[in-house]
Parts: sequence; structure tokens; C-alpha cells
Amino acid sequence: MNETLTRTFSGILYILILISASLFSTSFYFLFGVFLVISVIEFCQLVKLQPLVPVCISVLLYIGMSYFTLYKSFELIALFFTLFVAVKAMLFLFENNTKPVNAISKYLYLIGYIIFPMVFITKLPFVENSFQPKIIISIFILIWTNDTMAFVVGKSIGKVKLFERISPKKTVEGFIGGLVFAVVTSIAIALHFMYQPLFYWILIALIVAIFGTIGDLVESKFKRVAAVKDSGKIMPGHGGILDRFDSVLFVGPFVFLFYQILNYVS
Repeated sequence: MNETLTRTFSGILYILILISASLFSTSFYFLFGVFLVISVIEFCQLVKLQPLVPVCISVLLYIGMSYFTLYKSFELIALFFTLFVAVKAMLFLFENNTKPVNAISKYLYLIGYIIFPMVFITKLPFVENSFQPKIIISIFILIWTNDTMAFVVGKSIGKVKLFERISPKKTVEGFIGGLVFAVVTSIAIALHFMYQPLFYWILIALIVAIFGTIGDLVESKFKRVAAVKDSGKIMPGHGGILDRFDSVLFVGPFVFLFYQILNYVS
């Protein structure tokens, strides 16, 4: 019971901090900068990389990307690099081995799996040319809905394993349940919170359900290779920041890409 209470309190505190910071651009940017540094340190521990240089790289890129926002070509290069690394991570997920990640891949993942995705998450509230905190809050609501309902449905009726080799508890039924509830929640968000076309948020819900699940599995693969249960211990009962952001890091760049396509065609 104590462990459950600890996990519940820790989760509520995390959500309150996240939503409160997301209401203001400065606190939002600062909080995610802190999350980035912690995530980099946790990732370095997973792949056995000395953290000093990666942390310096992450801080420089995080600050620098704010400046380079003025140059759309640089932003697009960073986005396509991130998507390339996402494909590489998916191939890594399906590799039938647990060999340590090689030196070059460690830095590719560091930049394209951790640093750039966190940068693109911070850009999401600005995709409509002014700070719109409801965008990022809505995305987090969809991610939490998908994760929670995938667990609940999977626990209740799940029988067919989704990817047993990497995550034995995930089921196909749970994945479908999370997707359905995410879509239902996206309809409520579109109609009563964002006041935007339904198909925008239904597509975002599909992105969240599909790529959020893949992101969760990819981080599980990194942990399996490292032979650890959690990426860190900063959140009692939940593990590390990477354990909480595994879905977000994969979802963020794809949602950002979706908004770029919308802006291009409109």
C-alpha cells in the first residue's frame, strides 16, 4: 500500500508541476531544459557513456535551437535527422539481440532520440506562431489517456502479447483499448478545449497511440540491453525522467511534423 501511495503522490506531483510550468513560456522552457539534462544523464547511464560531454552538447543544442528557429532550413534538417534516428530506433527494437550499442550509435541516439525530440516538444506550443499552452497540455492528456487505458484494458482482458520479447505485459488488446480511448478523448479536446477541426486531433491521437507505444518499447529495449528495470530513481515509484518521457520523445517530433504539413498545405 505504501508503494502505491508513493507512486500515486509522485505521479500527481509530476502532473501538477508539468501543467503549471506549461502555462508560461519561460517556466515551460526552463522545466524542459532540466528534463533534458536529466534524460541525457539517464541515457548515458543506460548506454555506458560518460555524461559530461553529452550534457554540454545537450545544453548548447537546446539553447542554440531557440536561436536557429529563425532559420527554417536548419529546423527541417534537425527534424529529418530526428525522424531518421526514429527509424533507426525502430530497427534496433526489432533486432533479435541485446548487444551493447556501438559508439557512433550512442551519439546518434543521444542527439536524435533524446536532445532534438525534447527541443521539438518545446516548439509544439509555438506551432501557431504564438505561445499556446493548450496544445502541449492536450498532447500530454492524450499520452496519459493512452498509457492508462492501455494498462487498464490490457490488465482486464489482454491475452495476445504485443511484443513479449521486450515488454511481456503489453498486449494487443491493451494497445487497441489505449488507441480507442485516446481517439475518444481527442474528440472532446477538439470540440471543448482546442475548438479545432476533429480530424486534426483524431490524427494526433493516432500518432500518440502508435508512436507513443513504439517509444515505450524502444526505451524498454535500451533498459533490457542495460539489464536495468528503470532509467533512474528521480521519481519514486515511477523510475526516471526517461521512463516518464519515453512516449513523449517519440510522439513529439511526429506531431511537430504533422503541424508543419498543416501549415504548408493551408
